[in-house]
Amino acid sequence: MRAYHDHEWGIPSHDDRYLFEMLSLEGAQAGLSWATILNRRAEYRRAFANFDPAKVAAFTDRRLEQLRQDSGIIRNRLKINSTRTNAKAFVRVQAELGSFATYLWNWVDGTPIVHHPRSLGDLPATTELSDRISKDLKRRGFTFVGSTIVYSLLQAAGIVDDHITGCPMKRN
Repeated sequence: MRAYHDHEWGIPSHDDRYLFEMLSLEGAQAGLSWATILNRRAEYRRAFANFDPAKVAAFTDRRLEQLRQDSGIIRNRLKINSTRTNAKAFVRVQAELGSFATYLWNWVDGTPIVHHPRSLGDLPATTELSDRISKDLKRRGFTFVGSTIVYSLLQAAGIVDDHITGCPMKRN
């Protein structure tokens, strides 16, 4: 968790593969702890073609069913199927806008939103922005993209900087 926090979480990313990975892992995390998913990250990468959205979009029903037997990942049918559904929607967004990163960063005009929380208790689970993006993602055919999941994605991708005031990783 510490390495993830110090070297990844909140660092602005424009890398579509990474953004698809975070979208997928955040969806897998729903109802579970982030540590549970992070500890299985290597297995998720193996199971989902290193989160190459085009490859995952091409997964067959048979391949998805095989993943339900994979003890290295969370074997929830809806979450597994959601990864392929989201890969297909992700590829459509890439085709429309050039990249998924462009889609996400356009919501903030390319500039990270920096909050200054004093404690973990000051962090919201959702915001008006995550509500709007969630609604738009659902309209585009994505699943497991509720406002809380979207807000976590925005934090992970550095679109929102929610490092606590005084955290050595705080950028501003």
